Amino acid sequence: MRIGLYPGTFDPITLGHIDIIRRSATLVDRLVIGVAINRDKGPLFPLEERVAMIEGEMARLIEETGTEIVVHPFENLLIDCAHDVGAQVIVRGLRAVADFEYEFQMVGMNRALDSSVETVFLMAEARHQAIASKLVKEIARLDGDVSKFVPPAVNKKLLAKLGKSV
Repeated sequence: MRIGLYPGTFDPITLGHIDIIRRSATLVDRLVIGVAINRDKGPLFPLEERVAMIEGEMARLIEETGTEIVVHPFENLLIDCAHDVGAQVIVRGLRAVADFEYEFQMVGMNRALDSSVETVFLMAEARHQAIASKLVKEIARLDGDVSKFVPPAVNKKLLAKLGKSV
């Protein structure tokens, strides 16, 4: 069984994330969405809400792809999370060259820790390349419309979290 791990903070999950999940689900038999606790990033949504938002979006993708997709919170090293879930592949999405530079370093470190776990990069679809959770939150804070960047249920939760009307 090929198991892939797609890690991230997902604060909140965006249409770009969902695109990478959909496409990576066709490459593996089981896809684990690793939700990083990462207190250093100071997420807007607590872990439980991020997990719930992701799970809420996965039912449709599971049906669409036929792949088992599970959500798994983690706070340890990414390579240790890969071991915990039995992943042979780590999936990473790339939006721009700046992403590649950071990811290149991460791959090198992960390979030094365990060379048996491969990393696969998927380029974001052109229409999703500008989407970043950080920017989505900033736009929403400043009363901009983020409905074209996140699923409707996530948009609703984001606006509610920021005390904005839907």
